[in-house]
Amino acid sequence: MSPKVNRVIKTASFPGRYDHLIKISEFVTQAANNICFKDDAIYAIQMAVDEACTNIIEHAYASEGQGDIQCTCLIRDNELTIILHDHGKPFDPSRIPEPNVFPRLEDRQSGGLGLYFMRQMMDKVEFRFDPPSGSDPGGNVLTLIKRKEP
Repeated sequence: MSPKVNRVIKTASFPGRYDHLIKISEFVTQAANNICFKDDAIYAIQMAVDEACTNIIEHAYASEGQGDIQCTCLIRDNELTIILHDHGKPFDPSRIPEPNVFPRLEDRQSGGLGLYFMRQMMDKVEFRFDPPSGSDPGGNVLTLIKRKEP
């Protein structure tokens, strides 16, 4: 059995702006196409990354143009790992309550489902906050993993 080898496809930095979400989507789609994911898996990846980047702009940076989003795509065998890094306000997913996904129409609230949807669309979702250290500004690190079905 051959060892699993990580291969960095690319790392790119994008302005934290809504008009750059399509460029980030194209970037991760290119990596997903290298593994030949099915269309529904590519769609799930695109949606999860779009939701994550929108949350970075809205919550970590509190508005557009306040910082960059670094995106790294790695392939290991039949698995795509997407790492999103920002230098915004720390995010603690344990502070986000589980959403009620089956409320009555009149009881629905806008927002609050992004984390839930990311976890439904990806095989693994991990958050980490690296505090500033020396010249490293630290920041939020979100890792999204999608495995290719056989």
